[in-house]
Amino acid sequence: MRVLRHTPLLVAGAVALMAAAPALRQGTSYHVTKSVPLGVDGGWDYLTADADAKRLYISRGAANMVQVVDLNTLQLAGTIDSTRGVHGIAIAREFNRGFTSNGGDSTVTIFDLKTLKEIAKVTVTGRNPDALLYDPFSKRVFTFNHTGKNTTAIDAATGKVLGTAKTEGVLETGASDLAGTIFVNDEDENRIFAFDAKSLDVKATWALEGCKAPTGLAIDRKGKRLFAACNSSKTVVVVDYTNGKTVAQVPICAGTDAAAWDADQKLVFASCSDGNIAVIHQDSPDTYTVQGMAKTEERARTMALDEKSHKLYTVTAQYNPPPSPPPAGGGRGRATMVPGSFHLLVLEK
Repeated sequence: MRVLRHTPLLVAGAVALMAAAPALRQGTSYHVTKSVPLGVDGGWDYLTADADAKRLYISRGAANMVQVVDLNTLQLAGTIDSTRGVHGIAIAREFNRGFTSNGGDSTVTIFDLKTLKEIAKVTVTGRNPDALLYDPFSKRVFTFNHTGKNTTAIDAATGKVLGTAKTEGVLETGASDLAGTIFVNDEDENRIFAFDAKSLDVKATWALEGCKAPTGLAIDRKGKRLFAACNSSKTVVVVDYTNGKTVAQVPICAGTDAAAWDADQKLVFASCSDGNIAVIHQDSPDTYTVQGMAKTEERARTMALDEKSHKLYTVTAQYNPPPSPPPAGGGRGRATMVPGSFHLLVLEK
């Protein structure tokens, strides 16, 4: 059952989906403190923060590169090039290696964390790898192959492809419990797969109640909860990963594409393309209070959390309006990016 108070919003219990969600509170202590131009025109996807190295990795799929930002100076530290249609970035610090998922040619680029130079390129077992994940427990990298509808396991130390998990869905973001189980969202069927990190056998498939189009996924290992950010239903759905039960459904902003969990502050974040980041407090593993919406900018749909500084990072750009009148043949036409407008936003308390 979902219990509502005046804002902030309290969400408790398992399965009561909002028939008509209340207006979401716009205020939160998180706010934009810096805006940093980064150049390079074209689209973007996932962001990954390396809190130990103080670096932020930003995938720029349209430019076939990853921008690397020094978080101490907020200046560009370099780029990782020849990453065709790049989506995600994962870090395996114990091997001094990073990994990118390249949807354009269905490969993974392995790069040196210090020099950012390519070490090797590996072909995955499915088409269009989207997000990817490094799992310290198994010492494997997993690519979630969006159109290939499977997951590729790669030895992080050697770069050898070890096998394929039959996660037969349109896969988005994954998470690890650091004890041998990997979880991944299926965007089309509104469910989560749980599979064994070593055998690659699918152990369970769980329906996400009240969720449509899950994209981002975050994990609370102490509380044994998964947080699925659901794009079309404008919710974060909370799952008990010991049994697959949906325990809460939290209303958020529109167009979410990423989720994060801050264990120290007990906060869940979900970034949205409507220009907000939902900030949700975990009162208990089954009860959540929406603290409010941190204002960003339109199209800032993905983000990264620095778990040490507790800062949030997101990116966006300005766009020209779609052409008017519409192009011949119908349709609205596509808005185009204003040249030179791509920039990084830093949010903190």
